[in-house]
Amino acid sequence: AHQHEQTSSILPSPLSVSTPPFPMFYQAKKLAKGTRKVPAPTAAEDEKKSLDVNTFVEKRDYSGAITLLEFERQTKGANDQKALALLAYCYFHSGDYSKADGIYSTLVKEEDYDPCHHLHKAACLYYMGEYKEAKSQANQGPKTNLQYRILIHCAQKLKEDGEIMRLHQELSEESVENQLCIASLQYERSNYQEATDIYKKVIMSNRKEEYVAIQVYVALCYYKLDYYDVSLDILQPYLQTDPTSLTAVNLKACNHYKLYDGKAGENELKVVLDALGSASDNMMIKHNLVVFRSGENALKVLPPLVDIIPEARLNLVIYHLRNEDIQEAFDLLEKVEPTTPQEYILKGVVHATLGQETENSEMLKLAQQFFQLVGGSASECDTIPGRQCMASCFFLYKQFEDVLIYLKSVKDFSFNDPIFNYNYGIAQASCQQYKEAEESLLLVTNEKFRQEYTYLSWLARCFIMNGKPRDAWELYLKMESNSESFSMLTLIANDCYKVGEFYYSAKAFDVLERLDPSPDYWEGKRGACCGIFQQVISGKAPNQHLLDAIVMLKGNSNSPHVSFIVDVMKKWAADHGMNSEAIDDELGPM
Repeated sequence: AHQHEQTSSILPSPLSVSTPPFPMFYQAKKLAKGTRKVPAPTAAEDEKKSLDVNTFVEKRDYSGAITLLEFERQTKGANDQKALALLAYCYFHSGDYSKADGIYSTLVKEEDYDPCHHLHKAACLYYMGEYKEAKSQANQGPKTNLQYRILIHCAQKLKEDGEIMRLHQELSEESVENQLCIASLQYERSNYQEATDIYKKVIMSNRKEEYVAIQVYVALCYYKLDYYDVSLDILQPYLQTDPTSLTAVNLKACNHYKLYDGKAGENELKVVLDALGSASDNMMIKHNLVVFRSGENALKVLPPLVDIIPEARLNLVIYHLRNEDIQEAFDLLEKVEPTTPQEYILKGVVHATLGQETENSEMLKLAQQFFQLVGGSASECDTIPGRQCMASCFFLYKQFEDVLIYLKSVKDFSFNDPIFNYNYGIAQASCQQYKEAEESLLLVTNEKFRQEYTYLSWLARCFIMNGKPRDAWELYLKMESNSESFSMLTLIANDCYKVGEFYYSAKAFDVLERLDPSPDYWEGKRGACCGIFQQVISGKAPNQHLLDAIVMLKGNSNSPHVSFIVDVMKKWAADHGMNSEAIDDELGPM
């Protein structure tokens, strides 16, 4: 019985993988929308004819504009403030915030520079994840709505709630840009429905053609709400107007990843990959290719992005969990204060896994709390991750009947998931539903899981309880000789004895006694051999089992009562038609 307690407390580490990677995309930050209110710097009149930079900018072909401006800069030394400002503007809108920031740093050192460049530089720093520096630069710029929007976004990232309230009062909701900023804050706080309501209000209050890009933000919210088909439908009109939009195409790819698989997501990215020529310079594309390719190049791509892209840290944690580097995963999340369901889930998984490995009860308590916060929240309680969290919470409490209630509710959506079947099988076996547990455990297709002792021990128990002790014995024979195989023998010996499968109980006790000559194992073997004798007498076991029992008892010829037991068995065999000479030849003298 002690073996049952040992195995039922183990929550397999693969549970973590049920938490999927999160493709990251530019989160429709209205900061960028606000900066577009500032007119793009124009090239000098004599440059228009030769370079035609403004045509490229109007068409949003920033790569073309950058090529022309850099050529002019290198060949003609065009480093006047207007040319540099236009070049920085193009770098910013092409997503190369580092180069844009470098140019703005040069511009603010000029004597007669435009003070708005402090705001432009702050926008670059914000996108680079340098929120404190962005706040400092924004405070050096003119007091405009753009400054307030940048500062309120920085306050959100820096978790300065008092500052957010103060700046919120400074913003006029009549301005479209300010409404979009407020919607962005709602998005950042995972209030996706509230953000959607603001976006729809802006679209209905203005010309739809002028604000068609807001549909991308609405589609983004529906993506976050797990309505992937709806997200694609809303996104389509914008893609018809701009089929190579990096943000829109990436969102479409993320939807396809969620609906189908990573290959489908990567195929959708080909449109922008062909335009870029390479993903090497785009953080977002590099990040998502790692996700779509199931973690390929994760250790090379993700670490530099953990302080820039929130999803990069989470996906790196998942990568370490999948590769059983639990301490690395713990270190990455240790100082993270969770604010989203995904962060709470990963914190719970990491604490549960490390807590079980180190037998740290405090970590397990924290894991229970993280899971319960997600599963009990109004926004997540009816989602698949939310119910999985409640199942995990009750799993750690060893309340397996409650575990089954939640896992049954999501079974239809997880039938082919080896992690789900692994945990579902353990919960069923813990509730003595051995037939169903055996079916669930046999559905686990992951070979790595199938080699784990936790899996093998639960499957062996199910075989024994379902009248298949030979299958349990075969599992033992395939194991290497180590502490786990010793534990498997203990489980087989005790469980088989408990259900009256005395033949395999005796075989297991016999091996255990040879490995560790304990009186307990001898008593177990003696009792099991007597059970075999009883079953042979009643016709429930073949005569050969009796001969095998006598052979096992002979190994204890020095123990009291062995000769008497063996003599009784041999006499019964002879009296019931078994050739006594054949028995003596096979068994030999005592």
